[in-house]
Amino acid sequence: MSIVITGATGQLGRLVIADLLAAGVPADGITAVARSQEKAADLVEQGIRSHLADYDRPETFAGAFRPEDRVLLISGTDLGRRTAQHATVIDAAKAAGVAQLAYVGVFGGPKATFALADEHRETEHLILDSGLPYTFLRNNWYSDAWMFTDELPRIIERGAITNNVAPGSRIATAPRIDYAEAAAVVLRTDGHLDNAYELGGDTAWTFEEFADEVTRQSGTKVVHNSLTAAENKALLTGAGLPAALADILVDVDDAISKGALADTPGDLSRLIGRPTTPIADTIAAALEATRA
Repeated sequence: MSIVITGATGQLGRLVIADLLAAGVPADGITAVARSQEKAADLVEQGIRSHLADYDRPETFAGAFRPEDRVLLISGTDLGRRTAQHATVIDAAKAAGVAQLAYVGVFGGPKATFALADEHRETEHLILDSGLPYTFLRNNWYSDAWMFTDELPRIIERGAITNNVAPGSRIATAPRIDYAEAAAVVLRTDGHLDNAYELGGDTAWTFEEFADEVTRQSGTKVVHNSLTAAENKALLTGAGLPAALADILVDVDDAISKGALADTPGDLSRLIGRPTTPIADTIAAALEATRA
């Protein structure tokens, strides 16, 4: 068995590789697909194989996969171009006849109707049409994403976390370490073919609860400011975000308000064999990193 990780030098990819190594997967049984040798240099130093490829250049995926490979397709970050980019990987995996194609998508899968989910739904359709053995890892939001704890110093400075999420709306996040551990499990163990996992935290929280927890841990009063969609878009574009990206973020907040990211099916904790990391722990880790 060989495991191939696309987007291997990103935050999630590196965590998946670390989990595979910690679980005893030999370094030479892992291939990191990266855009440049420089980005993968530290992984290669650990004995991990590398393959240089770019989602926008299909020819670079020639020879990337073999029939026995278990492949993790980590979704790209170029909004509006991802379906075509993912198709490049899917086509190469199909040509090689890989043993498994695991895809990191979005919570809700085909039921997710917010705009950010469109390319994920399209990618899942492409994978199903390919006939490859698949595993869908439908991740909820990351607790340590930029709009949550990664933004914590600015949130504390402003004294507010601001969005257009309706008061009392819940979201069941988990940090990258939890999602990465789940991905490593489905790649190194059997029994996950042709399965879709809805992955998120065990407990859904509100932004009011988030603000209260930040207040408690930081000693600085933080509140949740719920704006209208138009007000939030104006705030985001005023901060320099492109209008198209602002529209997507406003739409996600609307989806949270409608409960689209609040379910807690428990797939993540079952896969990793432990409770998911509470939002309070992620806040604590972010504050500690800020102090360090």
